[in-house]
Amino acid sequence: MQQAMKTEDWQLTQPPQDHLKAEWSGGRFETARRGRTGEVEGKIEPHFHLIMVTLNGGAAYHAFRTDDGYRYEGRDAKGMVSFLPAGCRRELILRDVAWEWGAIAIDPAISSPRLANIKSFLVGRDDFIYGMTAQMGGVFHRDGSLDATYGSTMALALSEYLSNRIAGQRQPDASARYTLTRRQLNDTYERIDAMLAAPIAIADLSIPLGISEGHFFRAFRGATGETPLQAISNRRMDHAARLLSETDLQIIEVAAHCGIESPSHFARLFRTRKGHSPSEWRKRSDAGFLRDR
Repeated sequence: MQQAMKTEDWQLTQPPQDHLKAEWSGGRFETARRGRTGEVEGKIEPHFHLIMVTLNGGAAYHAFRTDDGYRYEGRDAKGMVSFLPAGCRRELILRDVAWEWGAIAIDPAISSPRLANIKSFLVGRDDFIYGMTAQMGGVFHRDGSLDATYGSTMALALSEYLSNRIAGQRQPDASARYTLTRRQLNDTYERIDAMLAAPIAIADLSIPLGISEGHFFRAFRGATGETPLQAISNRRMDHAARLLSETDLQIIEVAAHCGIESPSHFARLFRTRKGHSPSEWRKRSDAGFLRDR
C-alpha cells in the first residue's frame, strides 16, 4: 500500500493536486483538484466541523461510514454536500474519481451551539452551500489568498445556515435579539480604523469586547444591518477615497494602506463602493467633481 498523505484531518493513499489551504482564527478553507485516479482509500477525522462540497467532476463509486452511524454507497457528482462533525471519523473509498472539491472547517467554539447537535449527513445538492464554497474557491485561486475577515464571516454565515436548515428553525428576526451598545459599536469602529492596513479577523473585534465571535457577528449585524466584513470593506474604501483625493500615493500604495495586497482586487472593490475606478476617482477629485461620500 502506498504511503498515506496526512494533512492534519486528512489521511489518504493518493494525494490530490493543487491543494490550497487558508486558515484564520476559528476556521479553515481548503480546495484541491484530483486528476483521474483509479482508487483512493483513507479516513477523515476533523478537529473542527467540516463541510465538504464536490465543485466539479465526481466519482463512479463513493462509499463511506462515520463513527456516528451514517453510511453512504453510490456515485459522487458535482454539487454534492456532506457534513462531518468535529471529532467524528469517516472511513472512505473512492473509485474512478476525477474532481475538484472545497471544504470549510468551523471551530465548534465559535459556531452556533445547535451545530453541535447535527450528525453526519450527505445531500445531493444545496445551492447555498455550493455557491458559497465555489465563491471562496474562486477568490482563493484568483487572489492566491483569503482575507481572514472574509473567511471567518463566510464560516459564521454557513454555521447559522446549517443550524437553521437542519433544525428546521428559520428565524428571520433572530438578529434583533442581538445588538451592541453605542460604546461597543464606537470602540469597534475605532479598532477597525486602526487596523485597516492589516488583516482583520472577527476575533480581533470580539475579544476586546469580551464576547464570542459568533455572538459578535450576530450582535454587530443586529446593531448596524451589515456584517463585519461589509463594514470593514466600506471603511477601507472610504479611507482609500481620502488617500486618493488628498495624497500623491500610487494606487498600489493606497491599496496596501487599506490592507489589500492585490491591486486588481482593490480596483474591483473600489469601483463597487464608489462607482469609479481608483484612477478615475483621483482625476475627478483633482478636477473638483467629487467629494468623498
